Amino acid sequence: MLVFYTAFGIAIFISLLDRVTAGSSAAKTVAPIRSQVVPVPKKVKDILQKYFTFYQQLPANKQAFFARKVCAFIYAKRFIPRSVDAVTIECKVLIAASAVQLTMGLPNIYLQHFTRILVYPNDYYSGITRRYHKGEVNPRFGIIVLSWQSFIDGYINPTDSLNLGLHEMAHALRLENIIRNDEYNFFDATQLATFDAYAKDICRNMNNGTQPFFRAYACTDEHEFFAVAVENFFERPRQFQETWPDLYAVLSKLLNQDPLTLFAVTPA
Repeated sequence: MLVFYTAFGIAIFISLLDRVTAGSSAAKTVAPIRSQVVPVPKKVKDILQKYFTFYQQLPANKQAFFARKVCAFIYAKRFIPRSVDAVTIECKVLIAASAVQLTMGLPNIYLQHFTRILVYPNDYYSGITRRYHKGEVNPRFGIIVLSWQSFIDGYINPTDSLNLGLHEMAHALRLENIIRNDEYNFFDATQLATFDAYAKDICRNMNNGTQPFFRAYACTDEHEFFAVAVENFFERPRQFQETWPDLYAVLSKLLNQDPLTLFAVTPA
């Protein structure tokens, strides 16, 4: 009987959560709670295990945390299809996984400000810039926009340091840090300033003809450098650490994780 009442109580609580999360502003607050109460659906774990290499390499305890955070991200966002009928569950899980890969070491960060994820099947045309885009982040409207094909392409080759999901989530993460909400100012200001100082120095040397480690696009501004650095951090961590050890160490501190040690099993 106790089991029945416990299950019944959880069911009522989940129902209430669903009602509360009908509005996006409430959803972003309740989602982390819901992800702790509601078991991770088997479908979500199956998708991660089949398609997401980063998740596959994690030890079991970190996989459980990762999957819960993926669910919290999904619960808190509206996935809006563009030029397609619907956003599939595979699409939602993998996009959420790219955000969680980046925020694995920031357990209380869910990119709260960005409540809508627009998904196009391919690169899309912008009437504002009058050119095609693979993705973008719009802080004014709390939107992350992604081309699904370009997103997938970013994970097909895991070592080329071209990953649309990580790139756009990195933009959202850096912007989230300066938006006044519950997730405001989570980066250590001194570490972030140190990162930007390294970036300026690297770009100055690149302009002087030094062989670059980062692609030239990184030097557009500090936001693009951060996004490109994140791509390299996850896709070429060993080369990154050997080429720019101080910058790598600072980024590791900002993200509170290190891909070179993350997959090790923690002793009991």
